[in-house]
Amino acid sequence: MQNFSFCSPTFFEFGKGAEGRTAELIKKYGGSKVLLHYGGGSIKKSGLYDRVVANLKENGLPFVELGGVQPNPIDTLVYEGIELCRKEKVDFVLAVGGGSAIDSAKAIAAGTIYDGDFWDYYSGKYIEEALPVGTILTIAAAGSEGSSNSVITQVETKLKRGASGEVIRPVFSILNPELTQTLPPYHTAAGSVDIMVHIMERYFSNTENVEVTDRLCEGLLLTLIHQTPKVIENPNDYDARANIMWAGMLAHNNVCGVGRDQDWASHGIEHELSAFYGAIHGAGLAVISPAWMKFVSAKNPNKFKQFAERVWGVDSINTAITRYEVFLKSIGMPSSITEFGAKEEDIPMLAKHTGIGDGTMGGYVPLTVSDIEEIYRLAL
Repeated sequence: MQNFSFCSPTFFEFGKGAEGRTAELIKKYGGSKVLLHYGGGSIKKSGLYDRVVANLKENGLPFVELGGVQPNPIDTLVYEGIELCRKEKVDFVLAVGGGSAIDSAKAIAAGTIYDGDFWDYYSGKYIEEALPVGTILTIAAAGSEGSSNSVITQVETKLKRGASGEVIRPVFSILNPELTQTLPPYHTAAGSVDIMVHIMERYFSNTENVEVTDRLCEGLLLTLIHQTPKVIENPNDYDARANIMWAGMLAHNNVCGVGRDQDWASHGIEHELSAFYGAIHGAGLAVISPAWMKFVSAKNPNKFKQFAERVWGVDSINTAITRYEVFLKSIGMPSSITEFGAKEEDIPMLAKHTGIGDGTMGGYVPLTVSDIEEIYRLAL
């Protein structure tokens, strides 16, 4: 196990009706004027928007709002949010929604008090200062409610890139599993896949003697394999929703990733499907992650033997990957990049657009551009 530093200070309010503490928590963490940031109309249809607004008003918290966050959040809305926060002297950003709303809120929080272009952070600059961010989560998927990361798409270039900094880790996150019960099955399933791949990006590592985090990863994967079909069959299964929601946070606050090298190639390869074809991130990962497994397991089978035995209960790596694919299909996930509109002739462009140039991507097996092309072909 490698040396590591780990701090995860987010306060979590978990359970039924948890959103009733929104204003109390904002005040606790220093907020006096709030940007309420959210996506489309789902939080208004569900009544969550009205409950949050009423809670803020009843507790004397002034706020301005900015809706319109789309899946794979975009830089143009971030710029709009930064301008609004500066004009209105906002000192706290509240994201209500899923990972896209939270990632966009983090970008706004960082950009509001930065003298330069916030995109600098998504070009490699570490975020050292930001407004505090709180979240009310409505989909278990991205894990952004507990992470120090954010991913934004630049509209003009179609670059989908990440930024990080401990200051954008939410100061609090409200997790009420009831809020996820109205999700369509496809989005629920895509969220579970996103969670699973967050775990696997950490699990597939060449670092030895990391049994604690190996077992954490395996336990979370088994939980998702067991619980996800339950909510597909019965969307109102609160306990299954609760287990998936907490697994999503544990998958991405890095408790499973400390002390070990990590991979992250599947995410990097999938980002191009989201950027160019609008693929829901988890659905794109459902196509890319098995293709990545087939390619890299032939080059480095070591961790896959353990994965096969402990997660899928089989001796064969190929059988384990097949069982993973069967599971993905059983919960309604796509199995080909053509289902998003990608064509074989697009593959060289997609691989080049990852931006690795003559370098490599991934930690378990470093991948070149030609390797990434082959993984896209395996995903056709």
